[in-house]
Amino acid sequence: MFGNKETSSKKGKGLEGVGQDLNLIGVGTSINGDINSTGDLRIDGTVKGSVSSKARLVLGPNGKIEGDIRAQNADIQGSVKGKLMVGEILFLKSTAQIEGDIITNKLVVESGAEFNGNCVMKSSSRMGDEKISNEIRKPKAEQATL
Repeated sequence: MFGNKETSSKKGKGLEGVGQDLNLIGVGTSINGDINSTGDLRIDGTVKGSVSSKARLVLGPNGKIEGDIRAQNADIQGSVKGKLMVGEILFLKSTAQIEGDIITNKLVVESGAEFNGNCVMKSSSRMGDEKISNEIRKPKAEQATL
């Protein structure tokens, strides 16, 4: 009970990197500037600037982002005005309102979600590829010739 080092060391190891790096921006909070996070990030407030997470980004139903988003995975329920670059899976929930381009590996869109922009689906290994960045800026007629 008191002297069991094995149990206490397992608990310590189990907490490392799991939920420890959760960042929360609550309702009523407004941030002007860029956000960079190595852990999970949940935004229920307003951000004017780019948002980057090396893990999962959750934008709550009241959340608003005016700027580019870069994340490994993302669940979007709120409003986004900017480019979304998601390395693995992007979920657009029924309350999502997107005004901007999407680059992602996999896309799931629930009925009711609004999306206005171009979408390019590529593997995460090619996310930083300059050709993809140029592809999304070109008119559709030029994209067909690539």
